[in-house]
Amino acid sequence: MSFITDLSEAFKDHSNAENAKAMQTYMKHFFPFFGIKADLRRSICKNTVSSNLTEVKTNIESITLALYRLNEREFHYCAMEHYAKFKKRYYRKEDIDLIKILITTNSHWDTVDFIAKHILGNYLIEFPEQKDKTIQAFSNAKNMWLNRSTLLFQLSYKSKTDADLLIKLCKKFRDSNEFFIQKAIGWALREYGKTNPEHVLQFVENTNLKPLSKREAIRRLI
Repeated sequence: MSFITDLSEAFKDHSNAENAKAMQTYMKHFFPFFGIKADLRRSICKNTVSSNLTEVKTNIESITLALYRLNEREFHYCAMEHYAKFKKRYYRKEDIDLIKILITTNSHWDTVDFIAKHILGNYLIEFPEQKDKTIQAFSNAKNMWLNRSTLLFQLSYKSKTDADLLIKLCKKFRDSNEFFIQKAIGWALREYGKTNPEHVLQFVENTNLKPLSKREAIRRLI
């Protein structure tokens, strides 16, 4: 694919060993980096997509998966950001299978959080009839990142948040000792608290949440 070849060459041309070392350290050495900071990375991706627009739009699913098979983290960021851009309002019901792959492949907070909010969240807006089935499956999965995504997919929903579902999930996972689950509970509640602070504060007051979840939930609310 010429797009991936062009993108690879552009990333290599702009690689920075010092930045890469710092980025890899920040991400606990889970992934190698080219060392390209976010603004420049997005500019490179945007320009490369523009130069290969027909190819990317026609093959967005296969390109996304191909980028995810590459090692450097910048490829994964480019993949998820442009998948979200080109698929918004154009999802197909079967795209949930690819979304699950993205959540469970090369998984860490820096990709999963974006995918949950901007991809899974938008997909379930387009296919609300899939919500109960998908969230039940993801919340019951043995994969922690799928669990986390169920807590975060409504981050941008505001007044359209399914509060009953959010509360149900917070109760389901409240005893988890997993840092990323505790943190997600607090984050999801805090974000909904911007729309309905009384509901969130009442829930936190009456629920035995882990200290981290509680601390994150009420931060900026009181």
